[in-house]
Amino acid sequence: MAAPLNCWPRFSTELAVRLSRRQVLGGGAALAAAPCRAAAPDLVAALLRQMNALGDGPVLLNSYLVKTGPGATAFDLTQANAAYVYDNALAGLVLLAAGERQAAERIGQALAFAQGHDRHFTDGRLRNAYAAGPVSAPVKLAGFWDAKAGQWDEDPYQLGTDSGPLAWAMILWARLGMTAPALAAARFLESRLRARLGYEGGLYGFDDAQTLLTWQSTEQNTDLAVAFGLLGRTEDRAHAAAFVAAMRDALGFATGTGPDGAVNRAVSADAGIWPYLAGLGDAASARAAIAALRHDDGIGFAQASHGVWLEGTGFAALALSKMGERALAARFLATVHANISPEGYVYACVAPMLSTGLSVGPSVRPGAAVQPFNYYRRPSLSATCWAGLAMLGVNPLAG
Repeated sequence: MAAPLNCWPRFSTELAVRLSRRQVLGGGAALAAAPCRAAAPDLVAALLRQMNALGDGPVLLNSYLVKTGPGATAFDLTQANAAYVYDNALAGLVLLAAGERQAAERIGQALAFAQGHDRHFTDGRLRNAYAAGPVSAPVKLAGFWDAKAGQWDEDPYQLGTDSGPLAWAMILWARLGMTAPALAAARFLESRLRARLGYEGGLYGFDDAQTLLTWQSTEQNTDLAVAFGLLGRTEDRAHAAAFVAAMRDALGFATGTGPDGAVNRAVSADAGIWPYLAGLGDAASARAAIAALRHDDGIGFAQASHGVWLEGTGFAALALSKMGERALAARFLATVHANISPEGYVYACVAPMLSTGLSVGPSVRPGAAVQPFNYYRRPSLSATCWAGLAMLGVNPLAG
């Protein structure tokens, strides 16, 4: 059987051989999963290749491997040098799960350096994204050249701070034993984003004019409950977990609440499945979310998605395996395995574009339209990491 879902196993090149023997003993479902589980070392190797290409020392990885040249799109332009905190925390966690502790520490140290060397803030926050590559003071932020305006530009979401990505950095730091930056982040959350119940969405916008996002997310409060629990902050954990519990109804977990406090009952993958992985929901709630979002042998991001989101398909496979539905988990992982790019990363989605039904924050420029939040078929760091975690049988949200 697979490694326990709450352990952090040492990785070795013998992993594929050991798994193959277990799969033979485990029957048909395990045999179906054999090529996928054997791919875990290849995914880890792809991460290490990207890291090694950036040199030594603390480093942040590109979240997407984008297109360049005539075929590049606006997405490729704005994401070309973006290293999202959530994606990089996941990369650190899968590297740690695979026994590559030194590589995981390089990412953890880069995030801690970014926290302590911001160009504007000194309160323990992290931005949602930084410039990929080695870090130096002041830490570089992601950005792009706007040819139409003839100037360097930055994205207000990337400059902001959502509570969920910060929680994932805290989870990585806690697992690496880096308590100082994790506790600094916890103090920021307590002082700036604590709500009556749970924690608010975050801060959005440019340095001198950030907007408080008063919506609240089931997913982000799940992340925070795990992070606070790992740090031994039991009251803070309970405060975040109480919001998650309030979002549960007979059908499963709601996505969260809007700025007006109204509950958004739409089903989304992370809000529906992650509470189960975090011990805040049961198998029935995760099954309901998977059933509502299923497309063939995979799931969408939300009910507005009309296709397979490979990141979510990876963590859905992990949840299915945890609840004992290994045959379906194997089929989900086969979908992921069929969508590995030449660079060794898993694509973000199967179709050329996948809608989430969400927007990327409020517009901060007069006359500028609110931008839809879509995924595109590009090699994705987060999809690769969830695939690797699922194939290794390691649950990063376990307490």
